[in-house]
Amino acid sequence: MPVTNRNISRVIALIQKHNEQYQVPAVTLVARNHHSPWHVLVSTIISLRTKDEVTSKAAERLFRKAPNPKKLLTLSEKEIGKLIYPAGFYKTKAKTIKDVTRIIEQQYGGRVPDEIDELVKLKGVGRKTANLVLIEGYGKDAMCIDTHVHRISNRFGYVKTKTPDETEMALREKMPRKYWKGYNELLVTFGQNHCAPISPRCSTCPVSEFCARVGVGRSR
Repeated sequence: MPVTNRNISRVIALIQKHNEQYQVPAVTLVARNHHSPWHVLVSTIISLRTKDEVTSKAAERLFRKAPNPKKLLTLSEKEIGKLIYPAGFYKTKAKTIKDVTRIIEQQYGGRVPDEIDELVKLKGVGRKTANLVLIEGYGKDAMCIDTHVHRISNRFGYVKTKTPDETEMALREKMPRKYWKGYNELLVTFGQNHCAPISPRCSTCPVSEFCARVGVGRSR
C-alpha cells in the first residue's frame, strides 16, 4: 500500500519516532546552534556533496574564525578554503561563500533574503539551498528537496517524479502544508541512516506497511 494523504500523518509520526535515535542533519544542527539565516546559508553551501560529519566540523571551524558576514569578508578565499577543507569542491565553495556574503552585505544590507525568488538570484544558490534557508533560517513553510527526499518520496509511491524540482512541485501540490517544514529533516535523517539508496533496511522499516517500495530490488 503506497503512502497517500490518508496515511501521511501516520507515516510521518512513525518516522519521527524512529529518527529519535539518530543525529539531526548538519545544517539543522547549525541552525539550532546559531539561529542565523546567514549561518544556515553558508553551512548549506558547504554541505553540498559533502558528508554531514565533514560539514559540521568545517562549518564550525569557519564560524569560529568568522562569526558574522563582516568578519568573513576580511578573510581571503584561500583562508576560507583552508577552514572548510576537506569539504567537497572546497575552493569553489570558498569563492561562492565570499561572493554571496559580499552581495548580501552590499545589496541586502547584511540581511539574507527571506524570499525564494531573491535567494536564487545569488550565485551558487539553487532551490534546494534557498528552501533550506527559508525553513531553517526563517522558520517558513517551504519544501526543500535533496536526493533523500526525492528518492524516498518516490519509493513510498507518494509521488511519481523524475527530478528533485519535479518532486518539489508535486509535493507542494499534494502534501498538507503543515508537514512541509519538517519533511526535509525527516527524510534526510531517515535516508542517511535507514532507507539507503541501495539495499534499504526494509525488514526493520517503521513504515514498511505503507511503502510501495518503488524501484527497490535488493533489501535487508
